[in-house]
Amino acid sequence: MKTKAQVALFVTSSVTALLMAASPAHAVGCLSGAAAGAVAGHVAGGHAVVGAAGGCIVGHELAVKKEREEEANRLIADYETAPEGSVQRSKDLAGISRLARKDVPIAVKWMQEHGVTAK
Repeated sequence: MKTKAQVALFVTSSVTALLMAASPAHAVGCLSGAAAGAVAGHVAGGHAVVGAAGGCIVGHELAVKKEREEEANRLIADYETAPEGSVQRSKDLAGISRLARKDVPIAVKWMQEHGVTAK
């Protein structure tokens, strides 16, 4: 039989290991996508878990895409209002270029329209 000290040591070490292994999750869009996917999977024949996993992946990707588009719109607006030759304008251009390299359509289109090449 295990002693109370052994049980306490086991529980403490287990919790510590779990906390160290857990990394912050970027669950943006995952929960709503998982809910929709679970419902669709359930209706499609009892595959709620598979639907939830797929929905989580798709929901996350769509949320990331939306965030990048919003960031591109913000950077473009900031660039166009910043004074010519300012440091802020250079930073905004670098951000737009970074998003264009990630194939964000708004940033790519803006770069093409303004004749700027991505570095």
